[in-house]
Parts: sequence; C-alpha cells; structure tokens
Amino acid sequence: MRPQPYTSGASRPPSKFKVMLCVAVCLTPALLLAEDLVEFLNGAKVTGAMKEIRKEKKEFDFEIQLGGRKLVRTYTFDKVHAVTMQGKRHVLTPMNDAPVVASGTASSSPASRTKAQVLDLINTVGSTPPDWFEATPLDYPQTLDLDWPLQPPDKGWNNQRNVGQYKWDVINPNPGRWQSGVRLMHHVMTLHKDQPALLQRDIKALAEMYFELFQDYPRAAFWLRQAKVELPEPPGVHLAECYWRLGNKQMALEMLKARSLPTNAIKLLGDMAQTERAIQLSEAFAKMNRRHEAYLLAGDACRTVGRHKDAIDFYQKVIDAPDARNEEYAQRFHGLARDGIEALNLIDKANVAKVADGSYRASSVGYSGAVEVEVRVANHRIEEVKVINHREKQFYAALTDTPNQIITKQSVNGIDATSRATITSQAIVNSTAKALAKGAQ
Repeated sequence: MRPQPYTSGASRPPSKFKVMLCVAVCLTPALLLAEDLVEFLNGAKVTGAMKEIRKEKKEFDFEIQLGGRKLVRTYTFDKVHAVTMQGKRHVLTPMNDAPVVASGTASSSPASRTKAQVLDLINTVGSTPPDWFEATPLDYPQTLDLDWPLQPPDKGWNNQRNVGQYKWDVINPNPGRWQSGVRLMHHVMTLHKDQPALLQRDIKALAEMYFELFQDYPRAAFWLRQAKVELPEPPGVHLAECYWRLGNKQMALEMLKARSLPTNAIKLLGDMAQTERAIQLSEAFAKMNRRHEAYLLAGDACRTVGRHKDAIDFYQKVIDAPDARNEEYAQRFHGLARDGIEALNLIDKANVAKVADGSYRASSVGYSGAVEVEVRVANHRIEEVKVINHREKQFYAALTDTPNQIITKQSVNGIDATSRATITSQAIVNSTAKALAKGAQ
C-alpha cells in the first residue's frame, strides 16, 4: 500500500492574473526552479518550485519535497488564494470568495460543511505537508532500528532502539519533539515504501500523531483514509471524529452505525450530544465487566450537555463498581469520579462572574497523579488557565487544548475532553472548577 498523491483544487482567477500566468508560462526552466509559494484558500501553505502552468485548464504543476523526496502535484486555480513566483505575489482568488475553513482545533460547534467540502478539505490541506515540515530537521537517535519490525525483538523495552517505543516514551511526552517526530515518521515511510504491512503501520502511526498531538484533523483524516481504517478498531473512531470536527456530523454518525464499536466511541458520541447512544454503549461495556471506564465516560457525556445530576449518578456508579482490575486502577477511577462529583457540586461557585480577581490553584486526580492548575481571573474574566504541575505522560494536546476551551467558553461547562487524553482533560476541568470556587465572593 502506497501513500496517495497530494492533490488540490481550483476556481476562476482574476483577469489580471491570467496575464501574469501567460508570462509565467514563458519563463525559462531555470527560473521555474526557484523557491515559490502556494497559499490555499483553506489556509494551508506549501513551498517548492512552479513546474508548469496550463491556463486553459486552470491548473498548474508544483514540485514539493516531502521526506527527502521530490513530488510534483497538480493544483487547480479555484482552491488557491495566491502564488508567489520569483518573489512576486499574485492573487488568484480573493479570500472573501473563499469557503469557510477548518480551525484545526477542537470545538463543540464545528463549522458546517457538505460531504464534498469535507473531502475536498482533506484532499487539499491533508495531502500537503505542514508549513513547518521542511524547516524541521530529521533528528533521531542513531541507535534507532528504522527497519521497525512489526514484532519487536524480545529484548525488553528499549526506547533508543525500537521506533514505536521511542514514539511513546520520548516523542509523545515532549511537545518540543512533536514536529521532528512527524518528520521521522515520514522518513520511515519512505524506507518501507515497498513493504506494504510495515507501510500501513507507519501510516496509521503518522495519522495518530497528527490527530493526537496537533489536532490537525485534515491531515489526520487524509492519512487515516490512506490506512483504510475501519471500525471497530479505535482509529476508526478517530476518523469519524475528524469528519465531525471538519464540519459534517452526519459523516461521523454514518461511521458510528457499525455493529461493533470500541469504548472511545462513547466519548465521541457524548461530544456530539448523542447522549442516549453514549449511555447505551456504556451500559453494554459495563455488562462486559468494564464498569469503571464505561460509567466514567457516560458521566462525562452527561456532563458535556449539562445533565449534571445524571453525571453525578454515573460517577457514583464508578465509585460503587466492584472488581477493579487492580488497586492502582481502582484508585485512579475512584479519584476521577470523586473529583468529578466535587467539581459539579461547585458549579455555582465556579461561575467566573462570582469570582474575585486573583490567581487560584487547585489539583485533581489525573492518569499518573495529581494535575495542578493555576487560574488567573481579572474583571470577572478567566484570563489564564495554566497547568503548573503534573506527571502525565501521554497527555497529547490536552495541556493546551483544554485550558484554551475553558478560556474561550469562560466556563468549565461543556468542555470537550481531548481525545486519547480524556482523563488528563477532565483533571484540568475539575482542577479549574475547584480553583475558581476558592475565589467565589
């Protein structure tokens, strides 16, 4: 299985640009190889070299570098805002004619798009490298085995040799390594281009990095589609979430009609306000002796839509559930449930309109220990929510996404927990509620 070509789309350029295109066609090959820039209507940018312009077809070929390879892609005019050639910028389609674009961040109310628009966004933005890609060095320990076999040798855990373990231990917990981690994964893909099984694994890993670390839903969706993920595997839920975040709830719900779903589908259904379906699915998992996780997710789903009494009831079920996997597991989930109940009981006090100016701190149970936040309030507004102490490892984008949502909403209500970091997100929300309550007047 090979990654599909990068593509893009097009529209009517202004007449002034038609003249410039005619001139550009006549440029010498040497000039056409200079560093050029394409700016898409959806906000993506890509640098490279203009190769050929076919004005009669309203399209052009553009050469980019990806993972050390030179790739030529065809872009049509109507998806391009502007191109810069030989230092001169030419606008093809004004931004006021552009369609609504994806923010690339979590939102409880994504912009609405048709299926065709979502797929076009995926193929346009998702199929291009991020703007930081070429400037990011290929940096990894020389001890890494880039062959990365599907089954690592039975020599114990070694995050300086096994790529998957390096990703888990070194890349994921260190945001400063996220970009170089993506660059590494693209590099590994080129090494495995003739090994379908390894390449499919690589593509899934890359897609998950765009999804978990960057919340880059167009690129995550592009690579998840390349990997042909399907439910009930958890990445299938991630693809459904990408569709929703990119503006088409129906595409997500169509995927979630699958007969078998993993537990992370409970969270997505809850985020999409499909609360009853989320509860039904959680009850099904509870019957399979997965009560703690299922009831916690059901409580989170109710909490997201403001059903606080129901949320408290489900959190209490977590506390009352028998047969925990082990003592550590029981302490984690019982602590999460207790903190959830406490935070909901403080909802009135946590209303920022009732909070005096100042900075307040509080902590709540996370996955690996306490997550402490500091909240700064000024003029009855939440000015800052900062995680100041934690021991989380796989927090992905939660440490920035969750505080940003709280600041945007000016509330701890209705916050979407960051996917794959649900526990960390809820710990931040719970800690913020406790902190705000300390300043209640």
